[in-house]
Amino acid sequence: MENQNPRRSQSLNSDIISTLPLNIIESILSLMPLRDALRTSVLSKRWRYTWRGMPKLTFKDDMIAMSSNIYYMLRKCKLVHAIFHVLLLHNGPETLVFKCSVFHLHMESDIALILSYLARRNKVKKLFFSSDDRSYKLPVSFFSLQGLEFVYLYNCTFEPPLTFNGFSSLTSVRIWNVDVSAQMLQQFLSKCPQLVNLRLVGCQKVLNFVAGENKFTFGDLLQCVPLIQTLDISKYYMKVYLCAGGMPHKLSTSLVHLKNLFLNVCLVEQNEISSALCIIRSSPVLERINFLMSDNEKLPVHQTPSNFLDPEDYPDLKLDYLVKLEIENFRKLPLEMKFVKLIMAKSPLLKKVKIELNDNISVYEEMKMLKDMLRLPFLRASPCAELIIDRPLGFKKWRLRRV
Repeated sequence: MENQNPRRSQSLNSDIISTLPLNIIESILSLMPLRDALRTSVLSKRWRYTWRGMPKLTFKDDMIAMSSNIYYMLRKCKLVHAIFHVLLLHNGPETLVFKCSVFHLHMESDIALILSYLARRNKVKKLFFSSDDRSYKLPVSFFSLQGLEFVYLYNCTFEPPLTFNGFSSLTSVRIWNVDVSAQMLQQFLSKCPQLVNLRLVGCQKVLNFVAGENKFTFGDLLQCVPLIQTLDISKYYMKVYLCAGGMPHKLSTSLVHLKNLFLNVCLVEQNEISSALCIIRSSPVLERINFLMSDNEKLPVHQTPSNFLDPEDYPDLKLDYLVKLEIENFRKLPLEMKFVKLIMAKSPLLKKVKIELNDNISVYEEMKMLKDMLRLPFLRASPCAELIIDRPLGFKKWRLRRV
């Protein structure tokens, strides 16, 4: 023991990472750029095959080192070869992130082959797919990934084939700037019986594509997701369904599992606030509401009457589990303030109400709103509800507590 080489002892003690459990090492490698994770195979015999068990693989254009002015076909061939080389040697990733230049490198057919190969192995549980061209249509092989539990799609076109039998294990779907018709979206959702999280986020350009001659209403969409717990829908996806017809007073089947509701609405448009209230009425265990207020963009809409949100007109509105209400882009419109008062009057367990003001609200207007609230107290069902008024940059914050 006395003759032990001190340098060797120091070297052994300094290699702390190699002593960690294998699953921890694999998780650490998953956080690294894929190129760097693969390079660890030359460290030692122990590290040679460690990367093969990484639970997450992220494929990007920069996973191969090449100059930017190289001929794109050579770049594409090297990238596709690298992806297949990794997949063939890997034990099978649970999470796959794909962020490659589909359009620029003309990888449409290659992606179809990659997804087809992964479908045969049936190990991918989470898929993040991002395209540089929204006209790119997801290949049929995507719908063969039967083990999927989580799907995130960005900037592509989505059209399930007639032979699609559904994703029996899928619990979460996030769609961002994806072209999909109302009919196709409902066809897809109706075949995902375990879905609990749904986020539909898009811009004006998406609306122009998907609206078409839609005959499906917002109520029809919600009936496809009876187990939903978190619902997040942007203004433009909402409009696609609202243009097909209004919302009922209450859904025929309640959303008995919905706990978190995120909506982008304009209270000036009566059909939008009616839709929001329909969802709220139909969600008996709702715990959190987050509204992003928006303008009506000068569209010809049915204007909301000023007395539309009086609390006494909503005896059937009960929010017995609501604990948090957040309003973003608050512009101090009368109806926005009435909506806040309505929710606070119907929520006995409410703990926090956060209002983030629009950038155009002056300090004077903010102070006047605070004075009006103190001078004219309103009904609050919760004795401990805290009202927080904030600005986007957070340089000024007010808290009002009930005493």
